[in-house]
Amino acid sequence: MRRNKKERQALLTATIKENPFITDEELAEKFSVSVQTIRLDRLELSIPELRERIKHVAEKRFENEVRSLPIEEIIGEIIDIELDKTAISILDINEEHVFSRNKIARGHHLFAQANSLAVAMINDELALTAKASIQFTRSVKHKERVIAKAKVVSIDAENGRTIVEVASYVNNELVFKGEFDMYRSHKKTKKDEQQHENSD
Repeated sequence: MRRNKKERQALLTATIKENPFITDEELAEKFSVSVQTIRLDRLELSIPELRERIKHVAEKRFENEVRSLPIEEIIGEIIDIELDKTAISILDINEEHVFSRNKIARGHHLFAQANSLAVAMINDELALTAKASIQFTRSVKHKERVIAKAKVVSIDAENGRTIVEVASYVNNELVFKGEFDMYRSHKKTKKDEQQHENSD
């Protein structure tokens, strides 16, 4: 059903408020209009583009949570994080991420997204990658969106080491996986371990 401009813009505002991560293409399909119409609506309503919305949400929600590095140094945009447990980030593959001849993403960008997410989720002021085992399972192309999901699989309290697994997907298809052996400066005590378990 086609709506008039006023109705569409009111619904557009409500939709983006409910889901800040919705793309212009998804909005265009939802409201049966062109992507250009959606962009013009956003301009009139002073609603920033997706990348800016994600950045704003992430900074607002996670700037006081992430301890190991400044949030602007994370490759991709964090959309969810629970320190020492799980984290999710998204990376939209743009022109600067791909080889010019074939429009395939350079592998180091996928690695950097996964590695910086592994660093960010460590509940410590210093977190470094000691070792990484990685595998690329398919090439990623220009304009695809990579969703990286990280989880802590073990914490070695005595040696200050944490193992983080990261799996990256495009449209639910696995494109990258890695296991990161992270060094942390703070060696956890029994008290820390109990607090971690109690928060589960």
